[in-house]
Amino acid sequence: MKLMLRYLKNYKGLLWLNFLCVFGFVIIELGLPTLLALIIDKGIIMNDFSEVMNYGKWMVVIAVIGLISLIGLAYTGSKITTKIVRDIRNDIFLSVQSFSHSEFNQIGVSSLVTRTTNDAFQVMTFLQMLLRLGMMTPIMFIASFFMIVRTSPSLSSTVLIAIPFLFAIVWLIARKSEPLSEKQQKSLDHINQNLRENLTGLRVIRAFVKETFQEERFVKVNESYTAISKKLFKLMALAMPGFSIVFNIILVSIVWSGTVEIQSGDLQVGSLIAFIEYIFLALFSFMLFANVFMIYPRAAVSAERIEEVLQTVPSIDENENGITETAIHGYVVFENVTFAYPGNTESPVIRDVSFTAEPGETVAFIGSTGSGKSTLIQLIPRFYDVTKGRVLIDGVDVRDYQLKALRKKIGFIPQKALLFTGTISQNMRYGKWNATTNEVDEASDISQSKEFILSKPAKYEELLAEGGSNMSGGQKQRLSIARAIIKKPDVYVFDDSFSALDYQTDARLRERLKAETKEASVLIVAQRVGSIRHADKIIVLDKGIVVAQGTHEELLKISDIYYDIAASQLSKEELA
Repeated sequence: MKLMLRYLKNYKGLLWLNFLCVFGFVIIELGLPTLLALIIDKGIIMNDFSEVMNYGKWMVVIAVIGLISLIGLAYTGSKITTKIVRDIRNDIFLSVQSFSHSEFNQIGVSSLVTRTTNDAFQVMTFLQMLLRLGMMTPIMFIASFFMIVRTSPSLSSTVLIAIPFLFAIVWLIARKSEPLSEKQQKSLDHINQNLRENLTGLRVIRAFVKETFQEERFVKVNESYTAISKKLFKLMALAMPGFSIVFNIILVSIVWSGTVEIQSGDLQVGSLIAFIEYIFLALFSFMLFANVFMIYPRAAVSAERIEEVLQTVPSIDENENGITETAIHGYVVFENVTFAYPGNTESPVIRDVSFTAEPGETVAFIGSTGSGKSTLIQLIPRFYDVTKGRVLIDGVDVRDYQLKALRKKIGFIPQKALLFTGTISQNMRYGKWNATTNEVDEASDISQSKEFILSKPAKYEELLAEGGSNMSGGQKQRLSIARAIIKKPDVYVFDDSFSALDYQTDARLRERLKAETKEASVLIVAQRVGSIRHADKIIVLDKGIVVAQGTHEELLKISDIYYDIAASQLSKEELA
């Protein structure tokens, strides 16, 4: 509830207007039966038509005010809740933007999607009911009960007897529904996860003819969600019959007792009709408030899941007061770096790694799968922080930089080329929004992208599908490289970014890059020896440890691991 109250406080003006509309609507609801009783007792029974007309006019006036109040209530409720769900989603998105890889792994991408969409919607639904019914029904119930006691104290005892039973129904349903709501939302996470994997892995699924297997997996998680939802909805459905039974018993008792009092002259017909209306308003208000109360556990579960995201402290500190500028550029130093993933500190992925890279120098990393190459270079832009040792960029520990300033120094090309929905030009300018046409053209030329871009009907304005799915793997990699080149960083980091290129394109691209990066250091992770054989320094990793470093020619002589990798890819003449 704290989460919802925190956001509600931002719209105090609308909340006051909402309250005024609620108060006006309650007065109207109670005023109409009161006037009706007066029309019957003082007008119809007394055959006084002028009294009927007089009270009738007031009923029309009150009905119009009630309509205005109802419209105002709907407007303010919708306005507040839509603004709040907007704010919640904005805050979740901003929080997620600051997450490191550890937080993403901890919560899960599918769960984050559910929390941003479905959980926020659950909170919005509850707030709509709270603002329309939650504020109105308690006032309506108290005011109705006051009118009940004022009209006939003797008959009001029947209502007092029924209230504990109504509270018991509400409490029981609310208590049982909370754990079911939590299970329901977690089950929805599993549905999103399964659906996401199915959509992203569609080609693999079809290639291995596993459509039936995936269908069975989805049916299983969907059935689980359905079973939990059925239990929850059945539980919620019990409220209406329970309330109806109690209501009917009360009404029968009131009519019976009221008839006796009318015969004895202690109660008038109009007063009995108004009393029954008050009873209906009181009990109906209680039922509506009970619905709000029973829905609260579902909203509370969603609010807790949202709060978990908002309160998660990123393991990578933004360091807003950190260093933004340095006197030197293009220097990378690893000093005895050891790294273990959070929660697994006893099994470091990187152990005691040290090396340097200077401007104009290319340092490459090679090793078997799982040797820690990609993990190592992810320490440079602080996707993770080192466990021991230091990573220095331009003489400054990366942890001492303002995070944005650090990452502006680095052109990172990930192992999996990712493009965004939009044009080729927009994707290239992602590294530098104000890049000129000449800069875009030059970057595409260096990255060997220009030829296939110009072959497109719209050229640089060609639209890319989601994830660049209408481009080949090699084209996506070259555009990712162009995106980094246009940024002109101090440090280039290539995480196996040449794997989808043919040897000829690879050679031309590296040749152009050599001329482009004379004032920057270049770090390359590669599986192909041909992509790194001309590097100034090659570092061989094995199980996270540097086992050898040197040039291609030197490593062929001193490193058995490097020689085995090279021998599997190069001819005997190239090895000689």
